Amino acid sequence: MVTGAGAAGNGAVSADGAQREVVTVGGRRVTLTHLDKVMYPETGTTKADILGYYAAVADALIRHARDRPATRKRWVHGVGTPQEPGQVFFQKNLAEGTPDWVERRELAHKARTTVYPLVNDLATLTWLAQIGTLEIHVPQWRFDVAGAPARPDRLVLDLDPGEGVGLAECAEVARWARALLLDMGLDTLPVTSGSKGIHLYAALDGSHTSEQVGQVAHELARALEADHPGEVLSAMTRSLRDGKVFVDWSQNSANKTTIAPYSLRGLLRPLVAAPRTWRELESPGLEQLDYRQVLKRLERRPDLLGPVADAIDAGAGSASRTDEDRLHQYRSKRDARRTPEPVPTATPPAPAGGGGASFVIQEHHARALHFDLRLEQGGVLVSWALPKGVPADPTHNHLAVHTEDHPLEYLEFQGDIPAGEYGAGTMSIWDSGTYSLQKWRDDEVIVTLHGKPDGGLGGAEHEFALIRTGGAESRNWLIHLMKPKRPVPAGGGPTEARYSPMLARLGSLRELSAESDWAYEMKWDGIRMLAYLDGGGKVRFLTRNGNDVTASFPELVDDLRTAVGTGGAVLDGEVVALDTTNRPDFSLLQTRLGLTDEGDVRRAQRRAPVHYFVFDLLENDGAALVDQPYAERRAALEAGVTATGTVQVPPSFSGDAATVLATSRQLGLEGLIAKETGSTYTSGRRTDRWVKIKHVRAQEVVIGGWRPGNGHRGDTFGSLLVGVPTAGDTARLRYAGRIGTGFRDRDLTSLRRRLDELPTTDTPFDDVPSEEASDAVWVRPVLVGEVEFAGWTPAGRLRHPSWRGLRPDKAPNDVVLDEAMPADAAPDAAARDAAARDAAVPEGTAPR
Repeated sequence: MVTGAGAAGNGAVSADGAQREVVTVGGRRVTLTHLDKVMYPETGTTKADILGYYAAVADALIRHARDRPATRKRWVHGVGTPQEPGQVFFQKNLAEGTPDWVERRELAHKARTTVYPLVNDLATLTWLAQIGTLEIHVPQWRFDVAGAPARPDRLVLDLDPGEGVGLAECAEVARWARALLLDMGLDTLPVTSGSKGIHLYAALDGSHTSEQVGQVAHELARALEADHPGEVLSAMTRSLRDGKVFVDWSQNSANKTTIAPYSLRGLLRPLVAAPRTWRELESPGLEQLDYRQVLKRLERRPDLLGPVADAIDAGAGSASRTDEDRLHQYRSKRDARRTPEPVPTATPPAPAGGGGASFVIQEHHARALHFDLRLEQGGVLVSWALPKGVPADPTHNHLAVHTEDHPLEYLEFQGDIPAGEYGAGTMSIWDSGTYSLQKWRDDEVIVTLHGKPDGGLGGAEHEFALIRTGGAESRNWLIHLMKPKRPVPAGGGPTEARYSPMLARLGSLRELSAESDWAYEMKWDGIRMLAYLDGGGKVRFLTRNGNDVTASFPELVDDLRTAVGTGGAVLDGEVVALDTTNRPDFSLLQTRLGLTDEGDVRRAQRRAPVHYFVFDLLENDGAALVDQPYAERRAALEAGVTATGTVQVPPSFSGDAATVLATSRQLGLEGLIAKETGSTYTSGRRTDRWVKIKHVRAQEVVIGGWRPGNGHRGDTFGSLLVGVPTAGDTARLRYAGRIGTGFRDRDLTSLRRRLDELPTTDTPFDDVPSEEASDAVWVRPVLVGEVEFAGWTPAGRLRHPSWRGLRPDKAPNDVVLDEAMPADAAPDAAARDAAARDAAVPEGTAPR
């Protein structure tokens, strides 16, 4: 049975006695027949099961197959058995009888022109499954808006095991390939193919032809073979494949196709081309996944291959727009029913004289944090994505990727874009205002931005130049901060933010490459702060977005001058408030934020003194160190900064990461930061060379209420109120906090339906705060769920909780507090105690 948004139907019996059901899927009528037909005899999987699977994975599959010509492999009567294999039909051209509404494109081959379907909607996917399609294969390129083949937007390597080797060997080759591709600036994600091997996907910017991409892939395969001649083969010769993994680079040919991610396989079992994590590839029990396993995975986590699709979509805009409908591409990526973003039905006519001159810069926490710069021009917002953020230093340009034009309504948009949608994540306005235009050409734009006083630009005028690199079709630009035209006042010291903090990505111990040397630092629960000191003794503390907060932390200023001495410096560190046990207390630190009145600051200083933990040195006596490796910067930091009072240099560790992680847990800290000893300091950029590893715990909880949501959550809920049963009374809960993240759209909808069946007028909590109970809807405490969280607050609330899913196998009286350590390797006691002594809060940091 087909399930999913927009599906409805009714049943009937055909003349041949077969069960027929006409369903409406996305406004299209599809007739389903023989739903009980067994398509996989070995597992008893029926056509109804297959239709249900494809309906459930449609959003993810379509993202990776959209606008690509689909080649199909059909097993009309099932895959059969080893003794009697089912007949397979390999189809490219659409047959007569194809519904008119199936989107299609023509592609000219040498001998003929073929009409291919595009798997762009659930109705088409449902129709394909109805006619026995199990496998869907697509190339690495898409049709453009004019219906012509575009350049490839992704690179694929097919790791195919020869006789005598298996998935474990493919996984090892995959890790080698990933390292080489990272050196080329391409990150990859793995997909177990559903057959024997592994596919590796990397997003491309569309600036190269299929032939050029294929040549690069071929050279990559040759390099792998040269490095590992006993394990890897790059030649097509089948007779040489025994005992090796063949790296099939030819999948990047414009005429070749690869099985689409999430497609079934027409093998004896219903296996799937399933996206995986790199951590999974390290498992000794790695296996191909079947459709039921993939369904369960999608219930618990979003599409693992989504970052590749996000990167492709982020680069899908053109450098200049001449289309009559400048918002066509914007609308083609969004469904107004599924996203709170403004989705106008048509582009307004361009205003006379070019229209207004507004701008907005949005901070976008999507798969990867980036910023979006949008300039009003011709009735739309011309847009660039800034992966490394807004440049703060005139000597360091940043990449700006030209994306699709956005509607003017986007000037005021901020909110949560749902998981599974294009650009999923949280977007907020970093700064906005007007701009003065200096130049606007197809390859160069120069503007002066006039932001808000409390915006990310600090209220000062900033002149930026955007310059396209490459040819007329390139989407890659550079954004350059122009030097101020007015001279800096004499004696003004460090008057501008020259750097943005380098960022770490979230990861795990298993993701740390064994081929790199790592240093480990404790992760402090504070506020990231850059400190600028000039040679004259002036000190400024700037937050991550460039705001000057020096006046809020006067006790740090004198100590920092003493710690650094007479020379100038730029330092990176964390401002931390410590509790009575010398552990960071972020809630205590929050009482110091935003204060500017001297009296308020003095009073807060007595209640919550702070410390500055320094962990990097970016400049020393006017010399920039950011291009030096971490190990050299660390040595310079330890030599140049003397721990003094509130300014400390916490230790850096080498050796066993598991020991350091366990020590951080013992000390009640958040986790650790792993830094490659050879990593340079990339200002404002999140990289794989710094990895933050947090202590994440899991806890079962009982749902006792919910709070209404806003925007796209207006019809579901904003957060759940959860607790754990009190001793001897499972009907009363000790309040554990609110859960507002980790939900997919299907979670929100299905949970709201369940909650609507359980209303009650009385709160099941003993101690829920009044401000959180003011708009709560209470429910009978019968539903058990599981959350991930970073720890417990002093008030007994979950810290940073994220929803994992319902636990229908558990009753409320099964829920207990779980303080068990995670399954990270436990270090020996002597090593742990020694590390604990070294990692304790630095000398000179007295408790309150």
